[in-house]
Amino acid sequence: MRLLEHQAKKQFAAWGIPIPASALYRAALSVPALKKKLGSFPWILKAQVYAGGRGKGGGIQKIKSGGELRTKARQLLGRPLITPQTGSDGVPVRSLLVEQGLTIQKEFYVSVLLDRTLGRPIVVASGEGGMSVEELAAERPEAILRLPFDPLVGLLPFEARRIAKGIGIPKAHLASAEKQLIALAAGFLASDASLAEINPWALTKEKGLLALDAKLTIDDSALYRQPALNPLKTADADSPAEAKSRRIGINYVGLDGTVGCMVNGAGLAMATMDLIKLHGGSPANFLDVGGGANVDQVREAFKLILSDKKVRAVLVNIFGGIMKCDVVAQGIIQAARTIRIGVPLVVRLEGTNVERGMEMLNRSGLGLITASDMNDAAQKVVQAAAP
Repeated sequence: MRLLEHQAKKQFAAWGIPIPASALYRAALSVPALKKKLGSFPWILKAQVYAGGRGKGGGIQKIKSGGELRTKARQLLGRPLITPQTGSDGVPVRSLLVEQGLTIQKEFYVSVLLDRTLGRPIVVASGEGGMSVEELAAERPEAILRLPFDPLVGLLPFEARRIAKGIGIPKAHLASAEKQLIALAAGFLASDASLAEINPWALTKEKGLLALDAKLTIDDSALYRQPALNPLKTADADSPAEAKSRRIGINYVGLDGTVGCMVNGAGLAMATMDLIKLHGGSPANFLDVGGGANVDQVREAFKLILSDKKVRAVLVNIFGGIMKCDVVAQGIIQAARTIRIGVPLVVRLEGTNVERGMEMLNRSGLGLITASDMNDAAQKVVQAAAP
């Protein structure tokens, strides 16, 4: 579950991390009331959306007067904001945050996330904040500092100080940085987060070191332990594809690759994705239709995969136990009748009614590629997806 910036900042403040004075924009709010809370102009108006790169899309505006605030708020509210992370359709802006303007002297980056390779949380930090950490990692990986820590004891003071010194926090602000880093790590663990990020973590003339932006993502599987955070979940927190998958009763997570996957069972799905990577490909999604999916769910799952424009080939890998192979075949055929497939389709079926399922597909005229086993299927779909 992703939180909006203003929600994440509220959590960070509760953990002891300083944030700028701010207020959610309301048309009824008077400028004098805002001045009382935020101080004199300039202010910063920020679109509240589940996407980064807002500044590049015009979603962060400097405000110099009450009239400008109302004008720019009307320009943003209810309209799609297009950023490098949203795609060409953008995402609708449903709320705005008004924040006091501060004089930035230096920007840093810091986050806490789960390193699945190490099996423990890790602090990622840099002395170059305010930019995409993905771009920085690709262009200048030496500018990023990484430090794993023990989740049973949290981030220790000497570790926090090592990070702060390593990214160039000035000596006068080391104590504050150490305290904030420890608080960020502790909050990450206590909230069952998968990501807690401050970018930029800014050194300001007026308020010292504080979080100018905030991202917080909570593990959905742990939400039952976080009753205070549950009410913050909104429909917008999921991508359109993930929201649709919830409605139709399947498990879908979009990824960055080019090979679409439709599999039954989480374990088989993970193994399929591993094989695709082993043979040089990259999965476009995790999609588990489950053991009891019906024809309608299979059809909708197939349409969901093909809605991703990055997909160059699709692998259907089904072991028919409870879910019979002929049901899968019927779902694929129905999907092909309603949407244009347009990419190579590799199918590996095994289990209950496999002969009937393969016969249905072979007679369908879909021109699919059959595979004898999982390894064969992964090799063929990677070859089919090659540019």
